[in-house]
Amino acid sequence: MVITKSRLVLGATAVTLSTIAVTGLGIHSRGQALFKASPKELVDEVWQIVYRQYVDGTFNQVDWQAVRKEYLSKSYSNQEEAYKSIREMLKRLEDPYTRFMDPEEFKNMQVDTSGELTGVGITISQDEKTKQLIVIAPIEDTPAFKQGILAKDIILEIDGKSTKGMDTNEAVSLIRGEVGTKVKLTILRDGQKRVFNITRARIEIHPVKFSKKQTPAGNLGYIRLNQFSANAGKEMRAAIRKLEAEKVSGYVLDLRGNPGGLLFSSIEIARMWLDKGTIVSTIDRQGEQEREMANGRALTDKPLVVLVDKGSASASEILSGALQDNKRATIVGTQTFGKGLVQSVRPLEGGSGLAVTIAKYHTPSGKDINKHGIDPDVVVNLTEGQREELWLKERDKLATLEDPQFAKAVEILGRQATDNSKNTGNN
Repeated sequence: MVITKSRLVLGATAVTLSTIAVTGLGIHSRGQALFKASPKELVDEVWQIVYRQYVDGTFNQVDWQAVRKEYLSKSYSNQEEAYKSIREMLKRLEDPYTRFMDPEEFKNMQVDTSGELTGVGITISQDEKTKQLIVIAPIEDTPAFKQGILAKDIILEIDGKSTKGMDTNEAVSLIRGEVGTKVKLTILRDGQKRVFNITRARIEIHPVKFSKKQTPAGNLGYIRLNQFSANAGKEMRAAIRKLEAEKVSGYVLDLRGNPGGLLFSSIEIARMWLDKGTIVSTIDRQGEQEREMANGRALTDKPLVVLVDKGSASASEILSGALQDNKRATIVGTQTFGKGLVQSVRPLEGGSGLAVTIAKYHTPSGKDINKHGIDPDVVVNLTEGQREELWLKERDKLATLEDPQFAKAVEILGRQATDNSKNTGNN
């Protein structure tokens, strides 16, 4: 299967709670359906798409032909009945990422290219084993972030309604709402329940923040990337060029809490740091691979440390995996989220849509990181107390020597600078 490079989007497995949102789905867009299908035709169209494209040719050990016979034998008097059957049919796959969206849900998961969102600012997913709704990461400086929502929080209730058996579509419809209104989330964290009352807001996202840091290792460029949006590459390029002009000796790239975004953005940014080598490969059910490569146009070859944590997902894992496997950077922090699947998103008749898992991706060395994540080269754990203090209570300590993970990055860059100096002296 050929995946159109310019249309493939990959993010963090999930739905970002905003007016227009997905970070977490690979998207291979198709044109709008040109006919008005009957309810039964819509059911069959969904079945056919899964039959042709699903990543597992055994359909996760489900007799997909029998499923078709069962659901096409039913009578449907309206689209809502078809929607219900489609959802039941797809649940047979036990794949939370393959899902049907009615017109309203489909509208609310579109990729936003303007960088402006409306919502609370969290990215969520459904755990494949427990079926619980979990937070991949809060988007920095959003209402959820400021209220203290953290990566890996489990959402137990939304406005008092239990999330047991709830999929991400239903959760999104409950959490979304008008700007200025509130939503109450009951969260499970480390075995303890916590309640958060969050006011919905309009959110403008600037994916890149950067500065020159004076450290014991010299003047370093610090770049924080919050998500891989359409303008992330442009902002990253400007940041690197500005810091190069300021003669920094090395870089710290902070991907902590970055839930992902657009695949082309992660590839574009990888090429700014990598001069040669593979960036990522995608593998479909026929085993066909499509590789994305560096193009010899790196903006800098100075030493690089990348910071990651359990909120770094999907496109973040592509970038950190590419830099790690090509020995371009040292990865510091904790194990990442672990999402290595690609979804194709198809518009259907009447404005509905379908997301289908069509491929998986591997890092350049061939590692399948799905459900595992990227293992850092240097592990630096933070306690929950340290994380809350650093990210919520005393943000001015972030990316300073009082930030243990950043401090380790500085130590590594300082050691590399010393080694380079010795090697230069010996020549």
